[in-house]
Amino acid sequence: MREFVQLVFWLSCIFLLYVYLGYPALLLLLSRLRRAPSREFGGSTPRVALIVSAYNEQGVIEAKIKNCLALDYPSGLLTIVIASDGSDDGTDEIALRYASMGIQLVRSPQRAGKSAVLNLACRHASGEIFIFSDANAMYSPDAVRQLVRHFADPGVGYVVGNARYVEDPSKAAAADSEGLYWKLETWLKKKESDFGSVVGGDGAIYAIRRELYTPLRSTDINDFLNPLQIIVRGYRGVYAPEAVCFEEAGDTFEKEFNRKVRIVSRSLNAVRRAPRVLLPWTQPRHCFALYSHKILRWFAPCFLLFALAANLLLWPILFYRVLALAQLGLYLLAALGWAANRKGRAPRVLYVPYYFVLVNLAAALGVLKCLTGSLSATWSTVRQEESASPKESIQLVNRRP
Repeated sequence: MREFVQLVFWLSCIFLLYVYLGYPALLLLLSRLRRAPSREFGGSTPRVALIVSAYNEQGVIEAKIKNCLALDYPSGLLTIVIASDGSDDGTDEIALRYASMGIQLVRSPQRAGKSAVLNLACRHASGEIFIFSDANAMYSPDAVRQLVRHFADPGVGYVVGNARYVEDPSKAAAADSEGLYWKLETWLKKKESDFGSVVGGDGAIYAIRRELYTPLRSTDINDFLNPLQIIVRGYRGVYAPEAVCFEEAGDTFEKEFNRKVRIVSRSLNAVRRAPRVLLPWTQPRHCFALYSHKILRWFAPCFLLFALAANLLLWPILFYRVLALAQLGLYLLAALGWAANRKGRAPRVLYVPYYFVLVNLAAALGVLKCLTGSLSATWSTVRQEESASPKESIQLVNRRP
């Protein structure tokens, strides 16, 4: 019995070490030894539709529109579409004020979910390339050019931009923690792109070929499922670090927690919707990255639980007792971080373990939600039928030449 418990402990540790240390190290090596083929990019400027999803974004939509209008891209080749998911706070009225400058409004009259309103927008948008963005993501002037130039390679199906979090010392600890987390994610994207194909997109800034867009169900997460569907069709995805946008991290740990639960549950559901990506012969390099970067990390809470339980069962052995105390110390620091965050800003020595535990708890709940089928539509707590389609209410204005 003791040997079995020891085996469980060490296997859990091996999985955890691989997820957080082994995979980044192995990916660094592989990206240098087996770099994906690339070609020189031309200066082509295809017709682009920049689709901005919005629900009650009155506070940022005007700044976003002005940011879009200032982009360095030929005006006759760029269409800007505000995809409003039944906004009722004045977002649509603000967008319509810019109709004479070429802003197009595509609106669902009722709240239908982000994926449903994107389906609506893509049916009416024109362009060879679709770029998807959020209302609070502000693009650098050359972001569109930096994204679309990668499509000169016919093997590239989607391109993911570089979303950066605004570092504001006045923000809560969640912004700092998310910033640290995102730096690792950005590095992994770069190395995955160098090795083969970046896993997933980014709702703030990513682009796909128009013909590769597949209509979504209300419970789908567009920036993860669409890239998986594109991979299945034989294309690859690349990361474009020069295509930069800026957005703020969540103000509180609670907001980050709820967001991550939703992301994990919908991302796991996306894998179930495109199961061929799990087959190694579909795209071996992407499959390796998908398992290592996403799937094993989503199940890391199981390994953490197994490691702690096995450690406690092996308590009489001094070596394992020391390791158990180290694990319990981590969770104690996380608990102190939670308590400190409720009273105000927690010091980094506390909020880093707090954020680590929070992310893993969110992953555990996200997996549970997906496996139990309790998925809800984005921006809505009411579950909708997959076949439901919002009644169209469209305001389209031609772009001024």
